[in-house]
Amino acid sequence: MRRVEHVMGFPVSLRVDDEGFRESVADDLFAWLREVDARFSPFREDSEVSRLDRGELSPDRLSPELTEILGLCERYRSATGGAFDVRLPGRRLDPCAVVKGWSVQKGADLLRAAGARRFCLNAGGDVVAAGGPWRVGVRHPEHADRLCTVLELTDGAVATSARYERGDHIIDGRTGRPATGLLGLTVVAPTLTEADAVATAAFALGAEGIAWAAARPGCEVFAVRADRRVVRSPGFPATGAAGEAA
Repeated sequence: MRRVEHVMGFPVSLRVDDEGFRESVADDLFAWLREVDARFSPFREDSEVSRLDRGELSPDRLSPELTEILGLCERYRSATGGAFDVRLPGRRLDPCAVVKGWSVQKGADLLRAAGARRFCLNAGGDVVAAGGPWRVGVRHPEHADRLCTVLELTDGAVATSARYERGDHIIDGRTGRPATGLLGLTVVAPTLTEADAVATAAFALGAEGIAWAAARPGCEVFAVRADRRVVRSPGFPATGAAGEAA
């Protein structure tokens, strides 16, 4: 089964290779992602995140899901010394860097609970896969028609943070300025919750984020620095990666 829908501002594609997989499970998956967008998007005035940001909700009245999301945000803020921060001065509360990976991972968990064993769930270029091997290409940060590496994923997740889609949108919370030390950084991890958050947090740290991400348990890294030097961790599962080890 193959299906693509536009959710949370980007295309989400699902491929399931299991015989007898129920279409209704895919319905549940995309309904969950639409629910997440409605509840946690900072761009929707009626979302729980926006209401919290405006002071209309007290911390003790938050849903368990938003409490979990904010806990993850705080974990990465602390781990990066404030480089990753969803509460930047003068800006609205924006936990999207955690919400995306967290919600798509929960969607993958839903698929597994329904019996899916071989699937690939791609959310705007961030991927959760099971029952591989699956080959995942990482876009070149300066050339849209090229790949800078291809990796092999069996059971796990991969996420990339870069400047090519949204410009200098990742802010270093320590300085309040855009993070420009990297052109792109890809993280492979057991879950997309971690892969996506670590990739964004490491990008906010700049060049020092490469070693920081590679030191996270279970994480492997491929990065292109602003000086165009390629760096990868020794265990990065690439089928054709260049560069020196982190």
